[in-house]
Amino acid sequence: MAEEPKENPLLAALPPATDYMTYLTLVEYNLSEENLPILHHVLQDKELTANIGWDLVHLLLPFLPAAEECLQDIAAKGNPREVILKVTEALQLLEFEQQKTDTDSEEEEENGGVAVDQAPAVAVGESSTTPGLPPSSLPPLPVLKFEVLLDLLATLHGRVKTKYPSRFLATSLQAVLAAYNRATSHRDELTLSAVKLVKTLSGTKRPHLPARTSSGNLLRVPTKLQEPDPEAQSEAPSADEQTLVARLLQSFLTHVFEDYVLTLNSNDDVPGLAWSSRLMEKYNPERIVPRRPTVANRFGEEEDLKSRSAIVGQLVALAQDLGLNTADLVQTVMDPETEKQGIPGAGDEPPNSAEDIPLSKTGSLLLYTARIVKQELFSNVNADEASAFHTFPEHATILENFIGVLGQQTVGLEPEALLDAVLALGLIALDKNAIGEPKDDEAFAQYLQTTSLVSANTPSPSLRYNAHYLTSTVLRSHPSDLVRLTFIRDTLEHCPYENLKASAVQWIKGETIEANNPYNPDSASSEDDASSIFATPVAVHTTLPFLFPDLTATYSNSVAISDSFMQFRQELGFYLAVLNFYYLLLTARQLHDNLDVKNLHKGSGMEEHFLKPLKDASARFTEDLKAGGPLSIAEGGEGIAGNLGLRQAWMDIELLGHIIGRVEGAIKQFEQTSA
Repeated sequence: MAEEPKENPLLAALPPATDYMTYLTLVEYNLSEENLPILHHVLQDKELTANIGWDLVHLLLPFLPAAEECLQDIAAKGNPREVILKVTEALQLLEFEQQKTDTDSEEEEENGGVAVDQAPAVAVGESSTTPGLPPSSLPPLPVLKFEVLLDLLATLHGRVKTKYPSRFLATSLQAVLAAYNRATSHRDELTLSAVKLVKTLSGTKRPHLPARTSSGNLLRVPTKLQEPDPEAQSEAPSADEQTLVARLLQSFLTHVFEDYVLTLNSNDDVPGLAWSSRLMEKYNPERIVPRRPTVANRFGEEEDLKSRSAIVGQLVALAQDLGLNTADLVQTVMDPETEKQGIPGAGDEPPNSAEDIPLSKTGSLLLYTARIVKQELFSNVNADEASAFHTFPEHATILENFIGVLGQQTVGLEPEALLDAVLALGLIALDKNAIGEPKDDEAFAQYLQTTSLVSANTPSPSLRYNAHYLTSTVLRSHPSDLVRLTFIRDTLEHCPYENLKASAVQWIKGETIEANNPYNPDSASSEDDASSIFATPVAVHTTLPFLFPDLTATYSNSVAISDSFMQFRQELGFYLAVLNFYYLLLTARQLHDNLDVKNLHKGSGMEEHFLKPLKDASARFTEDLKAGGPLSIAEGGEGIAGNLGLRQAWMDIELLGHIIGRVEGAIKQFEQTSA
């Protein structure tokens, strides 16, 4: 006789057959993906779920996505206060990076170099009672856990009825933010989950942004009938408590905004949202390179850029819905005090008032910038937010608060998205001609020093150019030609960055041309007695020692050729800028009298201590390359990369030789005509 099928232990041992603790142990022992439909059925018993549900959270998470229905049962029917603690604990323990093994390499490549647990492909919408759509690729298991845990929190906090909801919310948001910070990939999906949580908790009606690719969000099912809070308090939260809750959500959003934007990769030189480059394209369309896609077009056409723009748009809109006003952002941004870290919560006393909850300082800056840039780039947006924003003192204060905070040696090494935002605000002030008044000449010089160091140090070519443009334009804005000359001279004399010294040469060259333009009312040709200092011999003569430093020792034959060539490569831009400027002085006849070029040339000694060492060094480099010497080996190497390096070395030497030839020809012509 055939044996009767045994009853499933999850059904056979249901209380009162066993006590709750024994049944929980039995569930843990028998938990499997095959038993999840039965457990889902069992969890419809609200008394059972209220007693054991909170202890099941950790047991069920590894079985996602199949276990999501059971987790939703626990969120809807378990004791919400106990379950919130378990969900918060799960977020605190959530890790996105796993230990690498030899078999992980292929999977890591597919996940952007991050080894993560991968959730299996499942039929979308599949549950214990309904079939699913065709299988869809799910995000890694830690990402799926994060999304589901945030959905659970949205349900749980909605169920808790207490006089002080902020005490639960502060702890939860702190755990969410800590987990979000640890993620190294899938930032778009994680950010959308955080946005969804805030919308649900705040009651915002704005629709959710759909995920860009298939993800666990497709598995979300509406939460079933929720049980009331068994420990509900009859007294409703006070107005102050509601304000405190709103502030918690505002603070959380600014921290998410900061973390999301600062981790955006700079693909093909698109730092962050590329706000500064898009503004430059709008303000200076004549500078756009023909037949090359504009940054604005790329944000309208490339999926990755469209996605980051849409998510930032969601964050900006949600901040508006939460009542986060621009005045609060500005106050946070302009505060010179060091930022307080995080949202009060885990490990801390709960906040007592909204004033105890700081906004993210960097997040506030990025959010403020997003609002202002939106007004500038899109004509259908009211443009009233930036009316009080000037280069001095507002933008100067932002530079002081956010750039080089750890020391001057770090200026320009900040996250590129942060630099982009700071530069964008500076460009907006320039476009509006809102320069303002610097506190003193030292403050003016400090501003220029910071922006010029950004142009020297940031790896992004677009940010370097935008910072250079900002520096040059602000420099030209100062009404005192003496202040402008002082800054140029100080840069030439003291700056250790050769690209900045090359910029300083361009500045004095531009000032010289403008001051000696007969159509310029401030030039030497005008009838105004108070002509610019750049229209006199003073400017060039005072900077002469720094324009033409003595290079005799630098390129002496006693110096190793590899060291000399490295120095040559580093300073080539400066050499070319100086030689081109000198060529202008020699060939532009209208400058000869005004600047006393004849005496300048006689007394400079540049041919002996500047031009000749460069010519000798070029000849030495050329001879070594032709003979296959140490320099040739170092630059040539092996393979394509080495060949490219060798060709670049030849091009640099030939370029300098060409410019030196032009200058020597101009010297010869000048000496003949001025004899």
